[in-house]
Amino acid sequence: MPSRLGVRRPVTVADEAGHRHATWFELFFDVIFVFALAEVVGRLGEDPSPRPRSVLAAFGLFLVVQWAWVGHAFYATRYEADDLPHRLLMLLSLLGAGAITLGVDEVPRGPMLPIGYLIVRGVLLLLYLRGRPPPGVARAGTHVYLIGFGLGWLIWLTSLAVPAHLRPVFWITGTVVELATPWVGYRWLSRWPVDVRHLPERVGQFVIIVLGSTVANLLATVPDYPDRTMVLTAAVASVVPAAIWWIYASYIGGGIPIHRLRGGQPYTYLHYLLSGGLLLLGWALGQTVRAVHGDIVLTREVRLLLAGSATLWLVCGLGLYWLAIRVSWPAALGAGYGIASVWAIALAVSSPFLVLVLLSVAIATYAVLFTVVLGRERPDQGMALTTPD
Repeated sequence: MPSRLGVRRPVTVADEAGHRHATWFELFFDVIFVFALAEVVGRLGEDPSPRPRSVLAAFGLFLVVQWAWVGHAFYATRYEADDLPHRLLMLLSLLGAGAITLGVDEVPRGPMLPIGYLIVRGVLLLLYLRGRPPPGVARAGTHVYLIGFGLGWLIWLTSLAVPAHLRPVFWITGTVVELATPWVGYRWLSRWPVDVRHLPERVGQFVIIVLGSTVANLLATVPDYPDRTMVLTAAVASVVPAAIWWIYASYIGGGIPIHRLRGGQPYTYLHYLLSGGLLLLGWALGQTVRAVHGDIVLTREVRLLLAGSATLWLVCGLGLYWLAIRVSWPAALGAGYGIASVWAIALAVSSPFLVLVLLSVAIATYAVLFTVVLGRERPDQGMALTTPD
């Protein structure tokens, strides 16, 4: 009877060489989070002088959204299941993601964000309970997730019973507990490697989604009937996400060595901060384009946000480079050039159009330097980039 209903027990993935790719359902799952990211950016609005508190709130909400998404990416990289119960649970998780999207704008007063988060993470716990493997390393790793994520889930659940102004304290505490769980259980999870192609592919797809949000921010600032100045401004601004895409595609194209990826914690956690930096950078670029259209001086807050978010992206990118390739002075010097350039531009220039031109030149130059360094160092890695030890 179970087989007739399309029910079969999830199995752990044993192929550590990495030959899996994202399923159609995983890609469908991504679509909902596109809207969630748009709502996170929307919280910043069009304020030309955003307060640090508002920026930190948006960044924190982004981390919550990304964490809700990445939990399912880790499950899918270690378990293989596409039966009827799995699909029904994933549809329930999609409803939770939709609730998160609706709740972002009403934080902290409304209950939709915590309810959506509880649904998404609750489904993940049910999936791990359903797929518990026989005793061994995989079961020990599953227990790590069930205990740590279960505790975080209970803290989020408790937040529904407290006054609205206290809820963020519980959300932060619960999320910190969940974020710490893979590190507390690193001993067991590192012996249960993630798929060497599937996880980088999924994380990379989320980065592309964030870059797509950046492009959308730029397009939203262009008026319906732009003149030649605005067309030129938008074209100059688009160089930044294009160069970032070029750098990331060059980095990820060669694969990640399995002995360095292991449980995926350093790789994925660097991406949390990198993607958050890209989201804020996209909003700041949109504000810069809007300042050109309004013929106003770019505020100090937006310039600092441009430099700070670009620095976060560059530092995390350097960490990913070292994780996949090696510690390299040319790579460090290139990142140092990028950081020094964006801060010099932010501190010395207030003309929005000139900021866009100089920033585009600086990041495009960094993309060229990165490609040259990567081309020289990657051959030294040989087959280590695509095969396990």
